[in-house]
Amino acid sequence: SDLLLVNHAGEVVIGDRPVNRAAFVLHAAIHELRPEVFAAAHAHSPYGKAFSSLGKRLDPITQDCCIFFNDHELIQEDGGKVVLEEAAGRSFAAQFLQGKAAIHQNHGLFSVGASVDAAAFWFISMERCCQSQLLAEAAGSPQLIREDWATYTRNHVGRPQDGWLGFQSFWEEILHSDPELLE
Repeated sequence: SDLLLVNHAGEVVIGDRPVNRAAFVLHAAIHELRPEVFAAAHAHSPYGKAFSSLGKRLDPITQDCCIFFNDHELIQEDGGKVVLEEAAGRSFAAQFLQGKAAIHQNHGLFSVGASVDAAAFWFISMERCCQSQLLAEAAGSPQLIREDWATYTRNHVGRPQDGWLGFQSFWEEILHSDPELLE
């Protein structure tokens, strides 16, 4: 009930809340440069924010992290400031031309997908992978999964349909806990 549909000019088409300018600038730029993207997810999640301050990509330290192996970007530009200008949004999007996710340094996480379900699942998964890597690095030096195994795993559980399927258990839980959602 609090979602908005906005057009490419940032004008509200459906909904009655104000548009978050920073969110619009980034999401609009991604959709403009990546026509295959149906949905994008972004939040300043606790582990994503903490991990983004490290200025590095996720490592293949668990099977789940392999979903993002060589399939996410690190975007360092404008990470510490609020992105309100369209030029800054286009600059961000120009660095996110491929992959299912991005770590925006000193900012947070982004994910994209061919469906809302996939974008949401990639976001949730990346947040959890950031948490795992932060915990592992706090305890010691994590051992990386071999590149060929990481690639194999990504190719078998990191496809668009896997993102959609992965979200279905979350969706079922949402429907069970909040049945009025569809009213």
